[in-house]
This record gives sequence, C-alpha cells and structure tokens, in this order.
Amino acid sequence: MIELENRFDVATEFQAMAERVLNAAKAKGATAAELEIDKGTGLSVEVRMGQVDKLQYHRDQGINLTVYFGHRKGFASTADFSPQALEDTLEAACRIARYTSEDDFNGLAEPEQMASAFPKLDLYHPWELDAPLAIETALQAEAVAREHDKRITNSEGAGVDSYAGLSLYANSHHFMGISHATRHSLSCAVVAQDGDSMQRDYWYSVSRVPGHLESADTVGAEAAQRAVRRLHARSLSTREAPVLFVPQLARGLIGNLAGAISGGSQYRKASFLLDSIGQQVFPDFVQLREDPLIPQALASRSYDAEGVATQQRDIVKDGIIQGYFLGSYSARKLGMTSTGNASGTSNLLLADTGVTFIDLLQQMGTGLMVTELIGSGVNGITGDYSRGAVGYWVENGMIVHPVEEVTIAGNLKDMFKGIVAIGDDVDERGSIRTGSILIDKMTIAGQ
Repeated sequence: MIELENRFDVATEFQAMAERVLNAAKAKGATAAELEIDKGTGLSVEVRMGQVDKLQYHRDQGINLTVYFGHRKGFASTADFSPQALEDTLEAACRIARYTSEDDFNGLAEPEQMASAFPKLDLYHPWELDAPLAIETALQAEAVAREHDKRITNSEGAGVDSYAGLSLYANSHHFMGISHATRHSLSCAVVAQDGDSMQRDYWYSVSRVPGHLESADTVGAEAAQRAVRRLHARSLSTREAPVLFVPQLARGLIGNLAGAISGGSQYRKASFLLDSIGQQVFPDFVQLREDPLIPQALASRSYDAEGVATQQRDIVKDGIIQGYFLGSYSARKLGMTSTGNASGTSNLLLADTGVTFIDLLQQMGTGLMVTELIGSGVNGITGDYSRGAVGYWVENGMIVHPVEEVTIAGNLKDMFKGIVAIGDDVDERGSIRTGSILIDKMTIAGQ
C-alpha cells in the first residue's frame, strides 16, 4: 500500500520540530520566520511493449526555512531532519538574511489573514498498490491499446503512479497547518500506422481516490482510438475560421488568463490585462469562480503557502474581471490584500452555457476542432497567441477529416471576447475545470 506509515505520529513529530525551529530563529534575532516540512512516499511503474521499463519507489522529505530580519530575507533548505542539520540550516538562512538587501514588501502575510477554519477536504485516499499490481495494471492498459486495432503498431508505454504525502506549514504568527494528501494516475500512449501515415496519441486518468480512476481497459482503449482517429491527417489552406478547443486544451486558455491576472504579472507590468479589475474582458455570459474547498479535488486547500485562508470567490462575473491572484508580496506591491493564492490558483470553475459537445459542433458549423497544441507561442505581455495545432476539420457540424501541420493564431484579448459558447463536457483532471470552448474566429495558417 502506498501510504505514509503512522502519519499522525509523523504530524506530531513535525509540529514539535516546527516549534523548535521557530523558537530557535527568534533566539537568533529573527523578527519573523516560516517553514514548510514535507514527507511523501510513492510508487511509479512504466512498461513498454509488454516489458517493465521502470519500477521506482519514492521516499522524499525536506524542510524549507525562511527567516526575516526586518525586511531582509534569508532562505535555506535541507532533507536531513537531524538536530544538527536543522541548526546548520537555520544558521545558513540567518546568515543569508543578514547580507541581503532590504525589500519593504518582504515579510509574512498579515496575522489576521491566517486560516482559522480547516474544513475536511477528504484529500487522503491511499491505494492498496504493490509493485506486482502496479505492473499488472500498466501492462493491462498497454495490452488493451495494442490489441484494440491492428493499426496500432507500436507503443510509447503505459504508466501507473501513486503518491501519498504530508505537508506542514508554520510561521511565527503561531499559525500551524497540516495537510495529508494522495494523488494517483494511470496513462497510456501508443502509435498507429496505416500505410505511410503514422500517428501517436495518449490518454490518462488522475484522481486523489484510486477507486475513481478509469479502468486500465478504458484508458488503453481510449489511447488507441485517439491514435487511430488521427491517421491520414492533412493540412489546410490558410484561412480564418471558428476554432473549438476541447476541454483538455480549453483549460490552457483559462491558464493564460490566470497568468495575466496574477500578482506577479500585474506589479511587473508584464500583462496584456494590466489593471483589468472592473474591465469587460469576456462576453457577459462568461462566469469563472475559484473554489478551493471542493472535497477530493486536485487543487483543494484551506490555506495557501503562507497560511492565508483560501476563499470561494468570483474571478470573472458577467464577463468582468473581479480580482487578481495575490500572495502577500505581490499584494503589498500593488497596495492590495492577499487573496490566498501564494500557492497559485486553486480549483477554477468555468460555467458552461448549457450546450453539449455535439451542440458546439453544430453551432460551429464549419471550422477547426483542436485536440493538441504544439509549442509555447503565447506572449503574456501583448497577448499574441500562435501555436502549432492538431485536430479535426468540421463541416456542417460533422467531423470530416483529421488535421495536422497547421498553426492557429490570434490575440488572447480578441479570443476571450470572441468566445461564443462553453460546453458542459467538463474535464476535472486538473486545477482548471472547463468544458470545450468555441471561439468565433482565428487565423489558421497551413499550406
């Protein structure tokens, strides 16, 4: 079983360790200090062509310590929890702090923002998994994929991963929070060939709860079907047309938004949505919420990396930006208040517009359905967007043929305003939950 042994005893040990280190930091003259202690165990298996490629057990631990002398900051870390190692790490952090320049925006988050409620988020579900079962599961996924269609000629492998971890954060505001969490996944990637046409594709399932993973048969079959459907893809002539982003890629568009309205991008003035609170960025039917408190979700947390309480809130309401993603440093730089996002975004939920995926195809009529993006051609400062794309050409709401070797281009400001519908086919395999997104037009560059 992939589980932290005696995790409650470990938590008690970590609490005592944190108190000793924080007290020692104060004794050395630090005006404030914070630390994070992590410990985890895991198992990873990779197979390819019926053979085991990798079998790896993980046992990791570490402590990250930050001390403040006024507005001077020092950081040090160690994987050794012995008293001498902790003493050496603290001394290193203090030494660094004494020699760094002052930054008026450094410091712990405000004490009144510390989380005081810790709802049960149900994030810890160990898997009764040993190496033989992990290997068997991965082999099964790959075997199903390879046997699914005679055009599956090769495999890039299948993998099983399971992780269980404990994390403690504490600071000199007398805040201490402990989180127990698990994460499990199953994946498969195969190659299809028919004549001169060769394509690869993959599928995966991920969850905190092992019983919620898709079966090995489902993952393998889906990987095979996706690879076969891409055979005999061809390019397009250059044109303007509607573009439909499937959920796995639609979340990237919301990720671009999150990056643009993060505190770091805002105070550095490196965002195409600078000073955008109160601005109409999307059509008025677009609603985006952050909900860090969804039980069992992959990005749920009751406090962030600074101990600040997370909160359910609107990010976009009726198409208008309601707020940024701020930790304490960026909040101070902007003259604002931390939003509990020092760990990044939590669960972002984009509301659908009451249409199915089939409805979206019909609404698009003729255009490009994108299933894979290549490259990272997104300029966060200007919003210019240009990515290699793979997908399917659609006519009269019906898929006509697979597409490759094209580039889709536009500007994120125009793309956001050009959203015409959001599907109810929500993909929950990540911190951003969204259905497919249909955009009215983009430039498709091909032959």
